This record gives sequence, C-alpha cells and structure tokens, in this order.
Amino acid sequence: MKLDVACGQNKRPGFTGIDIAPGEGVDIVHDLNVFPWPIKDHSVEEVHISHYAEHVPDLMKFMNELWRICQKGAKVSIVGPYYTSIRAWQDPTHVRALSEATWLYFNKAWREANRLDHYPITADFDMTNAVLYFNEPWNQKSEEARQFAVRHYFNAVSDIMVELTTRK
Repeated sequence: MKLDVACGQNKRPGFTGIDIAPGEGVDIVHDLNVFPWPIKDHSVEEVHISHYAEHVPDLMKFMNELWRICQKGAKVSIVGPYYTSIRAWQDPTHVRALSEATWLYFNKAWREANRLDHYPITADFDMTNAVLYFNEPWNQKSEEARQFAVRHYFNAVSDIMVELTTRK
C-alpha cells in the first residue's frame, strides 16, 4: 500500500488517501490524532505527507504510528513550511515549525548518541534526503549564498521536503 496522509482533495495518483473529512479521493476516513490508525502493521511501502506535520499535536505519537504501519525500507516523504519562513508561523492551526533537525529525533541511533533514548519514541527512520525550496531571489543565487541565507535570514526558504526510510 502507498498512503497519502491527510490527503484532502489532492490525493496522489496510485495512493490510498486517509483524512479526517470524507470527500473525493479520501479512501479511509479517520482522525489522524486517534491511535492506532485502521491500517495493519508493516503494510505500507510508501507514505506521502504534504503540509500536515506542522499541524500534528503530538509528533512523537504520530511518527511512532507511521513507523508501526510501514514496512522495512518504506519511503516516507514529508513536505511542510520551513521553520524560518513566515509560512510556518502565519497559520494559526500550525502547532510546530519544521527543520532538518526535527527528523533526527526519529532515528534510534541518533537518540542514543545524544542520550535522548528516554523519549517515548519507538520510531526508527533514516533521513535519506532533505530539500529546501528557496524563495526569490535566493533560488537564483549560488549554493554558497543560499547556505549563508539559510543560516542567517528569515524567509529565504519557504518549504522543506524530507525523505525518511524506515529501519526495522
């Protein structure tokens, strides 16, 4: 199964859509803050989440649930507003900002190395890719200038897309 989490009316082709609200493209109607989800353990080979992780009240439980349903080696792609973008903060329904570092907490070895293995996280993902989407004019600048902007400026980056791979 390929799962589009919080798909709304924009489900990806070839994916099963899950969302709280029924509608065109929603195959499973379920509140994603109620665990467990009605999906079997280790049954999902790919997950797509677009502009939803920043709305999740308990990201640890959410990621634990993703890990439960994913097969070993499953690919999880997550897109959302970058933490230094006004887009992360302007929407009153957002409860968190997202950066590359957010996803390190969902890697068991990283938690152990940083003495955070007491966190209630069972998920174990490798971050295999992170892509930043730059705003104008930064998207036209050199890599060196973009990296400087990431470290020093707000609104240079609009969104982040991370790819995670399930470890089991």
